Amino acid sequence: MDVKVGDILKMKKPHPCGSHSFLTLRVGMDFKIRCTGCGREVMLPRLKCEKNIKQIIRENSEEET
Repeated sequence: MDVKVGDILKMKKPHPCGSHSFLTLRVGMDFKIRCTGCGREVMLPRLKCEKNIKQIIRENSEEET
């Protein structure tokens, strides 16, 4: 899966605050994501995070060539 820093991830399950979207802060073996609803930051293993992603929303729609 091609996830980059700055992407907004729509997850299958909501955060306890009720928000489904998270901002990506760090990508590697672990993902660091911030809830867009309450601002809580969470670190998840890559496999667990990728399994729960429903949609990736890119802020920059321009493709780099």
